[in-house]
Amino acid sequence: MFLPRGELTYVSRQSSTSATNMTESQNACSTKPRQGGFRKISSIGEPSPCPIPGVGLGVLEMRVKEGSKIRNLLGFAMSRLHGEGHAVPVTQVVFTGMGRAITKTITCAEIVKRKVQGLHQVSKLQYRTVREVWQSQEDEAVQMTVLKNVPAIYILLSKEPLDPQELGYQSPAETGSSLEEQKSGDATEVSGKRPLSPSSQTTQASIKRTHTEPANNY
Repeated sequence: MFLPRGELTYVSRQSSTSATNMTESQNACSTKPRQGGFRKISSIGEPSPCPIPGVGLGVLEMRVKEGSKIRNLLGFAMSRLHGEGHAVPVTQVVFTGMGRAITKTITCAEIVKRKVQGLHQVSKLQYRTVREVWQSQEDEAVQMTVLKNVPAIYILLSKEPLDPQELGYQSPAETGSSLEEQKSGDATEVSGKRPLSPSSQTTQASIKRTHTEPANNY
């Protein structure tokens, strides 16, 4: 039997008591708020210790968030590293970010390494627990708490030498070589052409000479 959309007919042979219980159960389910009717009212990351060992007490911690401005983060970090504003310069700075802010955290650390030479680096990854509280839009008294495991990154930049045996350590020499490779790659992308090998240059030179030689008249 064909029924129009939105209409549904139940044919049951159960007793009246069972039908009444089924109706009450369906009504109870219909009053439960749907997940789409919730909105997030708070999101708090549970505290966790820094996974990088040997971090000093005077380390500058830069917490990068998804909506943070890179210009503001770098301006404050560079001023503290150089000791501007009659402040004692710091020797260590750690950039932390989790979730969607990881890419921006790495960008901040790479720019600082370009501007300040000779920095030792240690990078660590871990998962942090974030507690989210959701509230029903239909009934404010109904709330739901969700625990999420979010990836997080910690990047320590230090003017002082660090333990080279530490997992995730990167020496200033490795940092400088990686920056030079990145600059050469950027120059190649801007020019739109890859540098020619010596054999390719010799081949092109011979082709040019062949085209420039005048033809013999017989």
